[in-house]
Amino acid sequence: MKYILLLALCLCTSVLAWSQNADIEEIKQALAEASDSRERMVLRYELAEAFLRVDAEQAEEYGKQAYNAASEQKNSGMAARAAYLVALAYERQRDDRNTEVWLRTTLGHAKQAGDSDLIIRSVDKRSQLAVKDRNYRRAYEINQEAFTYLSQNGTSISDLEARYETLRGQIDREKRGLQQEKDQLEFQVRNLRRETDELSSDKTVLERRTSQLSEANKAKEVEIQNKTEELLSATELKELAEKKAQQRAQEVDQLSEAVAKEQLISKEQENALIIAKLAAQEAEAKSQRQQFFLYAAAAAAGILSILAILLFSLFAAKRRSARSLEEKNHLIEKERSRSDELLLNILPASIAEELKQNGKAKARQYKEATVLFSDFINFTQIAEQLSPEDLVQELDKCFKGFDFIISQYDDIEKIKTIGDAYMAASGLTDRKSLPNNMIRAGLEMQTFLEEQKQERQRLGKPYFEARIGIHTGPVVAGVVGVKKFAYDIWGDTVNTASRVEANGQAGRVNISETTYGFIRYAFDCVHRGKVEAKNKGQLDMYFVEREIKEGINV
Repeated sequence: MKYILLLALCLCTSVLAWSQNADIEEIKQALAEASDSRERMVLRYELAEAFLRVDAEQAEEYGKQAYNAASEQKNSGMAARAAYLVALAYERQRDDRNTEVWLRTTLGHAKQAGDSDLIIRSVDKRSQLAVKDRNYRRAYEINQEAFTYLSQNGTSISDLEARYETLRGQIDREKRGLQQEKDQLEFQVRNLRRETDELSSDKTVLERRTSQLSEANKAKEVEIQNKTEELLSATELKELAEKKAQQRAQEVDQLSEAVAKEQLISKEQENALIIAKLAAQEAEAKSQRQQFFLYAAAAAAGILSILAILLFSLFAAKRRSARSLEEKNHLIEKERSRSDELLLNILPASIAEELKQNGKAKARQYKEATVLFSDFINFTQIAEQLSPEDLVQELDKCFKGFDFIISQYDDIEKIKTIGDAYMAASGLTDRKSLPNNMIRAGLEMQTFLEEQKQERQRLGKPYFEARIGIHTGPVVAGVVGVKKFAYDIWGDTVNTASRVEANGQAGRVNISETTYGFIRYAFDCVHRGKVEAKNKGQLDMYFVEREIKEGINV
């Protein structure tokens, strides 16, 4: 069994190494084909990252090449990241002296770039090296220097710039996809135009056919004219016959009565035949004229029908194209709105807007921020009594209630949840803000938990009770990280608020003396005296009883 496990481990290692080598070869190929100095710098940095997991010496070499290129291009952000990679490569080789040298280089460039995250990571590595050498004083000085810098300087985050570049690349790819769709639509339009040209050709054929019909019509008109002339000739013949009849009548008067009658009857019959023949010719000419008019009307109706079909086809194609473009614009606008909503769910509105406008967000210091901590009492013991599903469901219900409460106040921002702890802050704007709304939110949270407690007791189920602590003072706020980046706050005020919460009681809102100084005329509080706080010594604390409105306790 042991050999089988060893064999499986070897196979997994081989697969991972093969995948890593494939990535390295792909990056090397891209480096050989790169023509831009900045692109070569980035590819060397990616090679150093790839080699860091398999060959520390190669990672050191490519990291130094990326660092030199970044220094030549005066790109402090990339120089800091490349120096940090070199330091990690020396760390893999157990070369502490060079690790410390390159971590100091990282810190210098990170300060120039204003990269808070890289400053924190390099300081953490340097302090670990100092602790490893048992030089605890040096470790403290390194951390104190970093804290002083972060407290006094607004910083931008170069990794967020890289994230911005990545997002911009994704947007460019989406633009290219939309361009392809546009090209397809243009191809369809060209097809429609070709169909239009074919219809135009058919129209030309119809026009030629109409011309032929017109010529035939003219020929018929000539034929009718000839027939008319024949009729005129027949009329002349009739008149001539009538004259002859008159002459015959005169002759009849001279002939005998019997012979006259016979000749008269014969002439009348001859005249009747002539008149019948003329009537037949006139009816035939009329029929030919009617048939010609029918052909002409049918041809005109056919032309009008084809033109109507052509116009309707062009209109329908244009409407389909417009509808398609409208749907795509609506989809793009919907995705943009969704991205904005997700960003606002992670960051405060002002920070999200700054990140969208500039691609980075500066860290800021606020002199009078109010921090709230909430923590459930005996959470571990209660968790053992609940199934995992019930535990998560109950925590979700409580935190959703807290989220709803603080959402009623524009000046309060939820910072984060850590296990069963909930953290929020107010005063994180340039506008001066009092802790009053934070106190109100804390009292509403305790009221909400009390209602949940009574309901759970009625059902005979375990319930949560929480301590809430609030303190006011200066903090530093900013965005850290690249993947799953987060908005957070730092400073002694945060630590003090945590100590105030830890020394509170279930169902009560505990505040520091500093916070009490701001709200003492708006809330009825009970002085607890001096309370021993971990690493803080004796602190004056107060329990908030109720809000005072127009001189009346409520």
